[in-house]
Amino acid sequence: MLHEGKVFDLVGEDVRLDADDTEPVVREFLDHPGAVAVVALREGPQGEELALVDQYRHPLRAVLWEIPAGLLDVAGEDYLVAAQRELAEETDLQAGRWDVLVDYFTSPGGSNESLRIYLARDVTEVPEAERYERADEERDMTTRWVTLDDALAAVHEGRLHNPSAVVGILAAASARAAGWATLRPADAPWFR
Repeated sequence: MLHEGKVFDLVGEDVRLDADDTEPVVREFLDHPGAVAVVALREGPQGEELALVDQYRHPLRAVLWEIPAGLLDVAGEDYLVAAQRELAEETDLQAGRWDVLVDYFTSPGGSNESLRIYLARDVTEVPEAERYERADEERDMTTRWVTLDDALAAVHEGRLHNPSAVVGILAAASARAAGWATLRPADAPWFR
């Protein structure tokens, strides 16, 4: 290990790229616990609306609009349970229906981070007495409802930049165009 961090570690490994290599090459990458994200949809007056949250991202020195998301930082926690937790913590929402929207690797050339994005529907508010008390970067988050069509336009116009939001919004629009037939069950395995 080259550096042990709070969220991820920087590691270096000797790798033989094929059986004929006499000397290994060094590959350095971020060792990441993985993450989940949620496209939470509800029916609004102008069609499907999704929940976006604003979050300060220090490396960019900017506040980005994102879909609710979080790390798989609870030992042994299931992806779906983590997604349900993150949706409740960041937006005070819960959902009655969960499907897998898309799985992806965020930056496979430099990180092993895997991310599963769920589609959450039948969305309701978490009862007041059961809400998570936000702290740190989550403390000042706000939730904004945007139509899926407006969010899709924001992606194409370059107004939304967070990769989970971009991937999730594009996947949700694609799934909707297919009549939601492309969705996988919430407990679908990862294909790696």
